[in-house]
Amino acid sequence: MHADIPTSNDDSSSQSTGPWYRLLNRYHWFVFVVAALGWLFDTMDQQLFTLARPLAMKDLVVLTEAETASAREQGAKPEETEKDVEARVAKALGAKQKAYGGYATSIFLIGWATGGLIFGVLGDRWGRVKTMLATIIVYSIFTGLSALSKDFWTFSILRFLTGLGVGGEFAVGISLVAEVMPSRARPHALGLLQALSAVGNITAALIGMAGTGWKTMFIIGTAPALLSLVVRRRLKEPEKWQSVSATDGVAKQLGSYGELFGDPVLRYRAIVGLLLASAGVIGLWGIGFFTPDLQREVFTPVFKAEGLEGAALDAKLKFWSGITSLVLNMGAFFGIYMYSHLSQYLGRRPTFALCFIGAMFSTMNVFWNLGKFNGVYDIFWMVPIMGFFQLSIFGGYAVYFPELFPTRLRSTGTSFCYNVGRFVAALGPFTLGKLIGSVYSGPGYEGATGFRYAGVTMCVIFLVGLIAIPLAPETKGKPLPE
Repeated sequence: MHADIPTSNDDSSSQSTGPWYRLLNRYHWFVFVVAALGWLFDTMDQQLFTLARPLAMKDLVVLTEAETASAREQGAKPEETEKDVEARVAKALGAKQKAYGGYATSIFLIGWATGGLIFGVLGDRWGRVKTMLATIIVYSIFTGLSALSKDFWTFSILRFLTGLGVGGEFAVGISLVAEVMPSRARPHALGLLQALSAVGNITAALIGMAGTGWKTMFIIGTAPALLSLVVRRRLKEPEKWQSVSATDGVAKQLGSYGELFGDPVLRYRAIVGLLLASAGVIGLWGIGFFTPDLQREVFTPVFKAEGLEGAALDAKLKFWSGITSLVLNMGAFFGIYMYSHLSQYLGRRPTFALCFIGAMFSTMNVFWNLGKFNGVYDIFWMVPIMGFFQLSIFGGYAVYFPELFPTRLRSTGTSFCYNVGRFVAALGPFTLGKLIGSVYSGPGYEGATGFRYAGVTMCVIFLVGLIAIPLAPETKGKPLPE
């Protein structure tokens, strides 16, 4: 790639006609492909974790002697058999594994948020390219090391460290693409970039459907490290960032949270963005990405009734977990890209409102009704609709957040919205685990019932996003802030 190829977006192109992609030159496409691959592999890692989580918890989480004794004695009746007692112990173990799955997800999200805040600042100070390289290396290495976990806490620490890199990649990649693309092409390119993240999720689903063990899944997750070689050799910093970083008196303000919150307008935008991000991230990671777990709860009795047990039962549940993830992310691809197009006509705020409303009702439908109409085949229509609306919100984040902040704070501001939202969102899986393990765990909540009530209860979070929308500035048709 040659140094004389333009790396900045040309505002005059906003007057051009024709398809947006015809505005892109070879270097624009190169930047887009590299950023898309970085984010695609990032989301593949996220989805591998989602699919590997129940399998890892099954291997890493066991009952203590005291917990086993308590489970054997709790609710004991004179007429019960040893088989009844063992079933009660198995139920207690299952409840603990589900709860710890929620805890592991919360720890991962905390690492994600922490890394996002750190690398978001570095993206403005070091530059987009150097920081992207660092995030890819971090999440690749610690994804692979996760396969070596021998207990829950080792697993959780390694997932925290993986999250550092995962969290940093989004804002840097989004900022890079936003600053390089021609203005009229920008929202479409960002929408497609985010939509292609669904391809990473689909890839992970196919890996899971192939019967891959959870340790092997994480070893496969080291593949993105190869992308770092391309990033290091051929990618250049955007001219927008280079010009700002070279300006006298501005360099000290690059990537500063003090600068971000010292400006009343930017502070307001950061807080509104945080509210929008928290609602969507909790909705996805605290509810939507537990759909494979729900599927296991709903269909385990069905498959057992067909005579499946042991390894055969586990294999079938794993296959359908992969199908669930696959169709969810197929819906997600179209939902994400829908936002980038529809928001060009309706505006950013009305499109966000449509997405949050659709996410709330489609998620409630899945958690309350999955399996009640057409058995396992409900997965093929309920789950894609939920994926369409839940992930369409993330298309909004990719398009909208870079439009809120100036170049010197674009990565910092985007990271703040997206990743501080994950600190809040870490409460989502934790809360879901508590609801399943405590609130909805007594008599009357047998089987998947507790999971259903917990998921529907959690859907109230989408209302937070709806409340935040009237507070958000409309950015449709406006250039990136300088």
